[in-house]
This record gives sequence, structure tokens and C-alpha cells, in this order.
Amino acid sequence: MRIFGKGRHRPSASWRQATDRAFTLIGDGRYEDAGALLTRAADLEPWLSESWFNLALLHKFRHDWEQARAAGLRAVALLDRETGAPDWWNVGIAATALQDWPLARRAWQAYGLRVPGGASRPKAGAGAAASGEPVGMDLGSAAVRLSPEGEAEVVWGRRLDPARVEVLSIPLPSSGRRWGEVVLHDGVPHGERTTTAGHAYPVFDEIELWAPSPVPTWVVLLEAETEDDRDALERLAADAGFAAEDWSSSVRLLCRMCSESRMPSDEGDGEHLDPHDHSEPGHPGPLGHRTDGQLWVPERECGLAAPASLVRGLLDGWVADSPDSRDWRDLEEVC
Repeated sequence: MRIFGKGRHRPSASWRQATDRAFTLIGDGRYEDAGALLTRAADLEPWLSESWFNLALLHKFRHDWEQARAAGLRAVALLDRETGAPDWWNVGIAATALQDWPLARRAWQAYGLRVPGGASRPKAGAGAAASGEPVGMDLGSAAVRLSPEGEAEVVWGRRLDPARVEVLSIPLPSSGRRWGEVVLHDGVPHGERTTTAGHAYPVFDEIELWAPSPVPTWVVLLEAETEDDRDALERLAADAGFAAEDWSSSVRLLCRMCSESRMPSDEGDGEHLDPHDHSEPGHPGPLGHRTDGQLWVPERECGLAAPASLVRGLLDGWVADSPDSRDWRDLEEVC
């Protein structure tokens, strides 16, 4: 096959050496040095789509979206297949980061995904309209790993498109993320979460924050006599358009190997201890909130996502509905 007058051929030994060395440097976080080598490789073999795919990948790691888009477009121009190439996925991520919606739609379609007709809606986190933003792709739920290079935390969210997730869990303050934020995520999942119904959900790694949330995160200590008391607060917050989450049962401390594997999403409450839960007594997580012979501990550490003007009213209303079995204290804004 010939592309732009050049014959398809195996890359030279110099190209392979430069590329291999570049990815070793990328693994060490030496992006500048890797960029020089990948640029040299592209100069040696400009007719190889891999040359530009590798540069686009590097620019994605650096969050240099203009360069990632430019290199990605050069890569797809040299492809010898029509659909399904990962080059198009990288173009889609870069276009989404830049809010280049016509290119994002084109990229997802070229990859082989069905994208509903052009539509506009207010951009998440802002009041301006985003022209042509791909909506209604119906990709369902997914888990996203926030701060994958730091104190990583896996939370649940709703997929807006192939590169963005709206966070529906209440993240711990260590992640620096809030309920309702939209994060840009990578295309290759690292791990799965399964449910008792047999459904499996991919875990994507966050790349960066795409749209912030104005809703602060609070932590509060609850006295909830029963699980029904705890559930009542979560329903009350949801009915108000916000969220409450019992971190005492929803948070598991996992090692990296467990986190990036196929894991059940059930937090492990019940008679049997979760062998993957690495939490300790006195800390969030099923193991940390168990006592001998007792499956429910009334004192619960709860995360709340609600405006400052509403949060105390929510808690007081929750207590007022059943004052003999409910109480709260030590409310603190944490993110």
C-alpha cells in the first residue's frame, strides 16, 4: 500500500531505538527528553502513522491538548484502516479537552461509535452554550479513578461521552474533587467493578478536571440507630438535588493491585469480611467500622454535598423526622 506517494515499510532501526528510549523516559516522567526523541523519530519516518500517534500520546500525558490534536490529526491522516483505530480515540480526547465538538464527533464516529445528531446544551459548570456537544450517547455508568498518580480513589459516575464522566459519588477530600464535577478520563480501563447482578463496569483513570462543581463537600458524624435511619438522610439529600454518602460503609482501602483488578462493588457489609479491604479499625471502610458480634455501628462518618445555606437544614430536618434514633455533630467543610 502507498500513502502520499510513499511505500509502506518497516521502520528503521534508528526509529525503533529512538521510540523505545522515548517510552522508557516517559515511564520515568522525563517528558521533555522523550519529546525530543519522538520528534526525531517523526523526522526519520514521517510517513508512519505510529510516529504521530506516539507524539499525540506524549502530548496527552503532558496535557498539551493543542499539540495532541495536531499530532493526532497527522496520525489519522496516515491510517490504512477506516474505523476502530486508537489514533481516533486520542483525537477524541484532545478534541473534548479543547471543546472542539465537531472534531470530537468526527473522532468518535471514525472510531466506530454511534453519535446522535448534533445538539447543544449548557456546558457543565458554566452558563455558556456548547455548540454541537455530543450528547445522548447513552454510555451508562462507569467508575473513574481520581488522582491516579497520587492518593487514588475510585468513584462512581455517569458517562457523558467516551472521554468524560460526571462524578456521582462524594469523593474523599484527599482527591481534591467534588460531587457533580466532570472529569476527562483516559480510554483504556484499569480494572473493573462488578455487581451482584453480574454487571461489570470499567474503571477509567482521570486525566484532568474538565468542569468544576460549585457544591462543597462536608463531613459529619451521624448517630443513626439503623440502616434505615442512614438511608433516610441519603434520600433527603437526593430529593433536594444534592447527595449524602455513608463513607463508613462505602469506602474501602485497597492496594493498587486490588484496585486495578476485577473487584466486586459491594463494600462488604455483612457477616463475611472482605478479604480485599485493607482498612484498619477506627478508619473508614467495612473492616474499620465493625465490632465483635455487631454488624451495625450507629456512629457513621458521612459525606455531604450541599450548599452551606442548606446543609444544616438538611441535617436538622433528618433528625426532626425521628429524634429518638438520629443525631449529628462535628459538621466540617472539607473540600
